[in-house]
Amino acid sequence: MSARPEPALRLSVIVPFGPDETEGAALLEQLQALPRDAEIVLVRAEGRLLPLGMKPGAQGVAIRICASPAGRARQMNIGARAARGRWLWFLHADSCLQSRTLTALDAFLTEDQGALGYFDLRYRDDGPRLAHLNAIGANLRARWFGIPFGDQGFVLPAPWFDRLGGYDETAVCGEDHLLVWRARAAGLPLRRIGAPLASSARKYARQGWGRMTLRNLRLTALQAWPQWRRLHKERIA
Repeated sequence: MSARPEPALRLSVIVPFGPDETEGAALLEQLQALPRDAEIVLVRAEGRLLPLGMKPGAQGVAIRICASPAGRARQMNIGARAARGRWLWFLHADSCLQSRTLTALDAFLTEDQGALGYFDLRYRDDGPRLAHLNAIGANLRARWFGIPFGDQGFVLPAPWFDRLGGYDETAVCGEDHLLVWRARAAGLPLRRIGAPLASSARKYARQGWGRMTLRNLRLTALQAWPQWRRLHKERIA
């Protein structure tokens, strides 16, 4: 990661928008409840516009728009390089804040302890009901095994993000998963913030709950196994 400008704000919220993303307007409106020492960095895919209904110029919190080659890892890294906050909060465009999300975030930031924070995942009612089981499983995986995923809204200090090398742009998928393993290897604590963050369940509706669930389990296992072995070897060396 290249050197970033001297932090001028407390928090930068980074939201990538894929080429076919249609959501984001509701999240942008919710983020207006942030204090004035925060900013929002929207990262659109090159050659694409932001989704309909988004009016960044009419908002109160400072908003900047960046363009990036398509790819969530690339877009989040570019957003992070442009960010001016001491803390970085990565959100997906289909994230939805709950009543306690920002309150819990403020408490986490006020403690100012170096950690990678994450929220409790909830799925919205825009997919199969069984998706709620996936949310329960994701939260248990994060708490029991220390493996939260990106839709749980990662929050971490900007210098730590630079030290970890940002998101792996060579990964076909699971760049969030790999960042967590690098954080663990580097000694950055994982911290459950203890408030819900909702996400869309539309992917389960499009691809089928069973098919999507099995795919996610398989990819997670394939990616986690070599990371766990590497971390285990480093600890006993």
